[in-house]
Amino acid sequence: MLTLEVSLADRSYPILIGESLLTDATALARRLPSRDLLLVSNTTVGPLYADAVRRALQDRNIVDVRLPDGEQYKSLAYVSRVLDVLVANRFGRDCTVLALGGGVVGDLAGFAAACYQRGVAFAQLPTTLLAQVDSSVGGKTGVNHPGGKNLIGAFHQPVAVFADTATLRSLPARELRAGLAEVVKYGLVFDLTFLEWIERNVDALLGLDPAALAHAIHRSCELKAEVVRRDEREAGDRALLNLGHTFGHAIETATGYTEWLHGEAVATGMVIAADLSARLGMLPASDVQRVRDLLARIGLPVQAPRVGAARALELMGLDKKVKSGRIRLVLLERLGAARFTAEYADDALQSTLATHFG
Repeated sequence: MLTLEVSLADRSYPILIGESLLTDATALARRLPSRDLLLVSNTTVGPLYADAVRRALQDRNIVDVRLPDGEQYKSLAYVSRVLDVLVANRFGRDCTVLALGGGVVGDLAGFAAACYQRGVAFAQLPTTLLAQVDSSVGGKTGVNHPGGKNLIGAFHQPVAVFADTATLRSLPARELRAGLAEVVKYGLVFDLTFLEWIERNVDALLGLDPAALAHAIHRSCELKAEVVRRDEREAGDRALLNLGHTFGHAIETATGYTEWLHGEAVATGMVIAADLSARLGMLPASDVQRVRDLLARIGLPVQAPRVGAARALELMGLDKKVKSGRIRLVLLERLGAARFTAEYADDALQSTLATHFG
């Protein structure tokens, strides 16, 4: 088992990475002291792993909540369902909410925990690669609104993250590829050496090689933990983690959160961000092709839906990173280094959107 620490003073917590953590009674009990636990999962993950967690914590009072599976259910209506169960069971401020599943479950359950009695503890038990390397770490919680992605939420750090790599063996291939998009993001933004390692190990990662997966998860979490330590509430460097996300969120919103997985939208968004970076003279065209080729090798989409440049720009304008009416973007200065900026030529953005969105 590998352990990392997210260092945030009194909000610090461990990230545990290893095989069969969801059945490790000692590891779970040590970091989950509450008697009352609300186990939030969905109709896909719950039947696979909820019983194992229950057995590992059999001396606790555990109540289950099962949500529908899908990004389209990441809404206030389902937060309300979780809150209703907490209230009905008279859980106090000393309870802990357990988020067992992917990013949707983690974001939604974490937001419910942030709201209930003005904040109760929660722990992340991520079962997808995307959640293990990204959404479970850093305390961003929230839900979508019809007008845009993740517009309603709160920063609420977990008490622990248990990344059980054994759960990845039950992951559909499409979900695994979507998670690898976020792994690639860390290399593009922070670490060229890691990006080169990913390029050499695509086949091993897709083949669920345990050593390759463990390294990818550990390095991704290590990079994110350091950024979160410096900038917990995204006032500066943490915004760099959104490479491809402003374009990607526009794709997700335009398609109603039902056609594209988050990682797929981010992958295409990173291609678009690289293209814009090249149009602005920051990146050679060969590096744009390198990004596109790597994502395509993984099996991720690299072409946006043809929703129209005007519609894409409208949806990007709802992004949380907009300031004083100006869309701020993460662009690549080079592979392994990025910039968060509102300083770009509007005609370059327009031509990029026209190329990719039609």
